[in-house]
This record gives sequence, structure tokens and C-alpha cells, in this order.
Amino acid sequence: MAAQTEPEIVLTIFLEFLDIEPTLKGLGLVPGESASGSKNKYTVPAIQHVPTNTYLMDSFPIAQFLESMYPDPPVPLTSELGREIEAKARATVGKAFYVSVMPREMGILSSRAQEYFRRTREAAIGHRLEDLLDSDKEEQTWNAVADGMCAVGELMQTHKADGPFVLGARPSYTDFFIAGSLQTARVVDEGVFQRNIKCPGYKEVYEACLPYMEKKD
Repeated sequence: MAAQTEPEIVLTIFLEFLDIEPTLKGLGLVPGESASGSKNKYTVPAIQHVPTNTYLMDSFPIAQFLESMYPDPPVPLTSELGREIEAKARATVGKAFYVSVMPREMGILSSRAQEYFRRTREAAIGHRLEDLLDSDKEEQTWNAVADGMCAVGELMQTHKADGPFVLGARPSYTDFFIAGSLQTARVVDEGVFQRNIKCPGYKEVYEACLPYMEKKD
């Protein structure tokens, strides 16, 4: 979404899971290292900035680069309020998405991608993806994070008198983080999306960001 705020023509190329690493490796991208020193994985989004022949991977470094190249209109990348919202959203909404979104992703993937997704995710979690969809456990997870989710929504409305975005009239990186996560849920399962926007704040930010999600290619 950050790219959609800039004046350059943007062409989006979608990759299957299995094609991410060979494609990005072929472009010369090299993953960084985690805090523990292990190599990070190849991930999307990634960009090629044609005018400078720059290749970048990971959302925040991409946003930093775009903001440095195209500072007008400004898109604030960080703020005290934004950092608080992102951290608390990961701790609450993230738990609900883990049990409700991840196992349902299988339903929107190609057969080739399904095999890879199942193999890698089940190896990471130690059990079948379908086990996450136990109705009682799923409901317990949502109930456990409900108050925290709505508290995050209240934080999103801190500056609602000035506009629909987290910081008021203009979008920030935090708005794109929120809207992008909600759009992911919506593509995977409309019910999960609707459940998330019941708390005030989420729907307002999501709808304010819709113009930045109109371009599909």
C-alpha cells in the first residue's frame, strides 16, 4: 500500500510460495540475519525500483526506501502511538489470526502451493493445520483476546476528531499494517474479517485505506 501513495507506475507480480526464494535469489536479494544470528527466509513483499536498480525485501525497509525517494506526500513510518498499536495488535489480534486465518489459507491456494504450505506450517506448529480449527479452542482464543482487541481499536481512534487514520488526516505505516492484515483475513475468510471489525476502530481504518488497495496489478 505504501507504494500506491507514490507517483511512480507500479507493476505487481504475484508469486507462488515455491517461487518466492528462487525468484528473489535470482534478483540478487540476500536475506538478513535474525537476532539469534540465523538466516532469515526470503519473503514478500519485495520490490525492484527501476530508476535506481534497487532491490529490497520486507515491508518496513521498503517503506523507508520509498519515503526517502518520494517524501511528498509524507507517510509517517513510526510514532509512539503507532508502535503501541502494532505491538498490542500482534499480541491480541495475532493470536486470533493464528488459529483462524492460517489453517483456512489452504482454501485459497493452488494445489502446488497447498502441499508446500501444509508441509512447512505443520512442521513449524507440530500438528495438523485442521487441529487449529477445533471449534471450542478457536472460540476460546477469540474470547481470550476480545477485550485486548477492542482496546487496540480504541487506540486507533485516538485522533478520530482529526480524521479516520491512526494519526488523524493522513495515513501512516501503522494504518497500512492494520488494513493489510485485515485484507489478508478478508481474502482468506470473510467471517474472520467481519468478526475482527466488530470492535470500533478497525473498520474505520480499513475503509480509509481502501483507495490504497484498489490497484490489483
